[in-house]
Amino acid sequence: MEWHDDGIIIGAKKHGETSLILEVMTRTHGRHLGLVKGGRSKRMQPLLQPGNSVEVTWRARLEEHLGFYAVEATLLRAGDLMASPATLHGLNLMTALLRLLAEREQHEALFDLALGLIEHLGDPEIAPRALVQFELAVLADCGFGIDLDECAATGSREDLVYVSPKSARAVSRTAGEPYRDRLLRLPGFLVGDRANRVPPADVRDGFALAGHFLLRDLFAPRGLALPDAHEAYVAMLVKRE
Repeated sequence: MEWHDDGIIIGAKKHGETSLILEVMTRTHGRHLGLVKGGRSKRMQPLLQPGNSVEVTWRARLEEHLGFYAVEATLLRAGDLMASPATLHGLNLMTALLRLLAEREQHEALFDLALGLIEHLGDPEIAPRALVQFELAVLADCGFGIDLDECAATGSREDLVYVSPKSARAVSRTAGEPYRDRLLRLPGFLVGDRANRVPPADVRDGFALAGHFLLRDLFAPRGLALPDAHEAYVAMLVKRE
């Protein structure tokens, strides 16, 4: 068997003395692993870093086998992404989220989102809100989407400012005010507010919202905590204010 695809490297681990098992988020074959012979060589190591875009050819005798990758780098961005704490935390968060996906399950729209996100991780105006939106997209692709279309209590589509931590549905200001201390805040940029500058408090609310459901629905059932990069990125945002 053989196929070719575009991908983003999201992880690698040593295999034997000279090889790597490379983890790639591909456009049409999803999160997919393969063995790269000689992947630990001085020539190959810079190419096989998380964040780099690659073209991969996968070969195996049977579909269920690990298989082998032939890799050609198309865009080496790992060095730039590792040059600052902000971009490194963002990269680590993005790759941790992609590793939640079932292996070999196609997520083409999420691949495109990841590609757009990684290109903007160095932009402090775009990256924080894009990361929140990416977290919510991963939740949705895994079957745990948040319903932000209308108020869970009244059916209203206006003035949605809260989310129920239990039902994952939006709640309007009027319906939620008596219970505000028990609800999650819903930042405007997630419900159509197209302002160029998103207030830092709204970004923090977005991370708190996404983090709650990521932990409850994806990480905790696997016996995992939220990635360190999630808290590190939020802490970095607070320091910037």
